[in-house]
Amino acid sequence: NITDSSDSGISDWRVEVVKQGHSKRSDKRLHAMTTVFRLRHVSMGCLLRVGSRRLPKWGWGQSEVTCLPDATHKKDVKSSDVLWYIEHNTNTRMLKSDLSKYVSGDFFVDMIQLNIEMAKTNNGLSPDRDKYNALESDPWSWPFLIYPMRMVGWGDKAIKYYEIGNPILWWASAIACLVYPLRLVYWLARQRRQCNDWRSGELLEFWDNSKLLWGGWALHYFPFFLMGRVTYIHHYLPALYFALLQLAFDLDFFFRHWRRGRYLHLAALCIGILVCLVFLYFSPFTYGWDRPAKELAGRKWLSTWNVYEDFYAM
Repeated sequence: NITDSSDSGISDWRVEVVKQGHSKRSDKRLHAMTTVFRLRHVSMGCLLRVGSRRLPKWGWGQSEVTCLPDATHKKDVKSSDVLWYIEHNTNTRMLKSDLSKYVSGDFFVDMIQLNIEMAKTNNGLSPDRDKYNALESDPWSWPFLIYPMRMVGWGDKAIKYYEIGNPILWWASAIACLVYPLRLVYWLARQRRQCNDWRSGELLEFWDNSKLLWGGWALHYFPFFLMGRVTYIHHYLPALYFALLQLAFDLDFFFRHWRRGRYLHLAALCIGILVCLVFLYFSPFTYGWDRPAKELAGRKWLSTWNVYEDFYAM
């Protein structure tokens, strides 16, 4: 405890109230949860500060506590690094020490603060590149379903769940979304060359209906490349929703305009049957498999799928 020590000079801190969370703003007493204050060392004038960066493993991931020099004793230092409040208070006259029910807060202020803290915690979940982890996966691998994830233990008697999608839909939707910009550029270039690939208004119809679907996929997928936190395959699910809609739109648009839609219903029936058969084939991963995982060896379509073996098991 920084503020509690028997050594001379270390426990000599002065409490400076910065803000009160209740209406009595002239009140200088400390109140749990609502009083925001600074801790200034009397002799050195520095402010107790906690850093925003986490220490490495040798520091157990904790924040470094230092004393910020402030020889001028400015009263307007309100950086969040030097502000403190009492989160936990022990009172023998109270049955429980939860103080939240005694504090009335502002909904919007609390919501903003909660999201800020969640963002800080989220960004702090950084991957360890020197350590193999069968659960983590990088965003580039998600559209191709390269690294599905084991959800539970993988013992022979355990009920095993595998986070994997329908490979046919997953891969087809990825191709539809990745090729979409190239198709659009190609068709626009041919239109500029007066090539009559489309009937009047068809290209504009395609653009008006597909831009929202592809844009939803891109906005839910590409920001993960900018994040430094740990990522898993289920982070791709919101983008997958738009990718499947994009695939359905492409197939519908193609078969409606190919041979004047003569084979639209037949194509929809064949694709539906294929998707259902693949889903039933991989259904043990969804509903749970309580027998040895080696019996599912035939469902290992890619060499990176750890269906029944862990490639990095020691």
